[in-house]
Amino acid sequence: MTENPDTHNETPLRRGLLRSFLRWFVLGVALLWLLAVLILVAARWIDPPTTAVRMERRMQAWIHHTPYHERYKFVPLNQISPDFQHAVIAAEDARFYQHHGFDWHAMQIAAEDDIEGGRIRGGSTLTQQLVKNLFFGTGRSILRKGAESTLVPVAELVLGKQRILELYLNVVEWGPGVYGAESACRYYYRTSARNIDRQQSAQLAAILPLPLKRRPDHMSHYGGVILERMRQVGW
Repeated sequence: MTENPDTHNETPLRRGLLRSFLRWFVLGVALLWLLAVLILVAARWIDPPTTAVRMERRMQAWIHHTPYHERYKFVPLNQISPDFQHAVIAAEDARFYQHHGFDWHAMQIAAEDDIEGGRIRGGSTLTQQLVKNLFFGTGRSILRKGAESTLVPVAELVLGKQRILELYLNVVEWGPGVYGAESACRYYYRTSARNIDRQQSAQLAAILPLPLKRRPDHMSHYGGVILERMRQVGW
């Protein structure tokens, strides 16, 4: 039986194409990562004009033909009540000023609570949530988590804690089309982020894990838990 010489040529050609594809794929991923790093460096001084979450919500509204009205106003950290800042930290990342982007202790507790069915919040830090908000939207996948984990140390290094907190408070989603602390305070309480009181701050912070499903006026119990956490820390 005579072998077809084309068969021998197909295998090296296929391998060559595969290697070429992998090379370009790795190069593309590296370039995207470098772009994200440059955006984080720029975010030290420049307020982000939009985020992946906001673009995702616009796209969802367009696909489903639903009305979408965006409320967003960026304000400096010194125009956000310290009580509001503390309430968000107490609710979402109590060790914010102690960790370097990842809170392994909180992750372990969240995993144990998840197994037991009693989780109140996840183990993600404010830095992780900021990176996810800016670049990855609301989707969940192992690849997304891996990419996020490589950018979190960069964010901690180039931004610093105060800028991370300022960006997070200004870009996080607080309800349908509501982004940032100032917009949230005006939407729910008809007041500014500077003038929001302690109780309102705690109830607003309580909706962050599920901002499209929760409303602050239904968060009296969890708001009380957050106020107690704040008292324990001395805030």
